[in-house]
Amino acid sequence: MSFNEKLSQKVSEAEAVLTQYLPEETGYQKTVCEAINYSVTAGGKRLRPILMKECFLLFGGEGAVIEPFMAALEMIHNYSLVHDDLPAMDNDEYRRGRKTTWNVYGDGMAVLAGDGLLNLAFETAMKAFDMVTGLEEYKAVAGALRILGEKAGIYGMIGGQTADVEAEQDGAQLTEELLLFIHENKTAALIKAAMMIGAVLAGAGEEAVSAMEKAAYNIGIAFQIQDDILDVTSTTEVLGKPVGSDAKNNKLTYVSLNGLDASKAQVEKLSGEALQILASFEKQNEFLNELVTSLITRVC
Repeated sequence: MSFNEKLSQKVSEAEAVLTQYLPEETGYQKTVCEAINYSVTAGGKRLRPILMKECFLLFGGEGAVIEPFMAALEMIHNYSLVHDDLPAMDNDEYRRGRKTTWNVYGDGMAVLAGDGLLNLAFETAMKAFDMVTGLEEYKAVAGALRILGEKAGIYGMIGGQTADVEAEQDGAQLTEELLLFIHENKTAALIKAAMMIGAVLAGAGEEAVSAMEKAAYNIGIAFQIQDDILDVTSTTEVLGKPVGSDAKNNKLTYVSLNGLDASKAQVEKLSGEALQILASFEKQNEFLNELVTSLITRVC
C-alpha cells in the first residue's frame, strides 16, 4: 500500500472517530449543533489526530483510550478555524472549498459554534477516564488533559493568536523572534499536544515526551512556513481557501520576512531535525516518518 493510500485510510479512520463524538442536531440548540457539524465535517487533513494516534502506536499504545483525545484535539483545531475566519479576524469567506461557517450561519452563530466546539472538546476528552482502570492509567489521562488545556490556552494557541492579531493591528516591526513566537504557539502548540498526548497515553517516560515536544515544535514551525509558502505560490482551487490573503491583510509571515527560497530551506531543515528525533527511539513508525517527510512537499 502506498503512502497516499495509507494516509487516505488513516484520514477516514480519524474522521470515523471524530464523527461518533459530534452532537445530534436536535432541540432548541439545534442550530449551533448544525453549525458545529458543518464546521467539523468540511474536510481537512486530520493531521493532528493522525499524528496523535501514530505517536501512541510508536510507544506501544493499545486500546481506544486515545480516541476521545483524537476527537477533542480536532474539535479545538476546528473551533480555532471558525473563529479565525470571522470578519473581525481574517475575514475569509471560503475554507476547504466551501463557505466558511460565519458566511453560512452568521457572525453570532459562528462565535457560538466555536465556543461550543471548545467546550465539547473537553467534554469529549474526559470520556477517556471511562476507558481506563488503575492509578497509572488515570494519571496518564489526567496528564494528557493538562497538556491539551495548556497547548490550547493563553500560553499556547490563544497566546500565539493574540500576538498575531496585535502584530497586524499595531503594525509591529517584523522580527524573527515575534514571528517564531506566533508560529510556535498559534500552530505548533496543537502539534505538540498531538504528539505529546500520544506518547503520554502510551506510557512513555518524561524524557521521551520532552523529545516528542521538540520534534513537534519543528514539525509545527515547518508546517506553518509551508502554509505561508502556499499562500504565495498556490491557487484557491488547489488550496481550497483564498490565496494571497496574508499579503492583503498585511500579515506577518516567514515568507514576507525571509523570502521564498530561505523559507523552503527552513522547512526542509526543521523537518529533517524532527525525523532525526523520531529515528532515535528504539521502536520505529515508518508511516509517521513518511508523514513528517510529506510536509516538506505538500501542495495543499
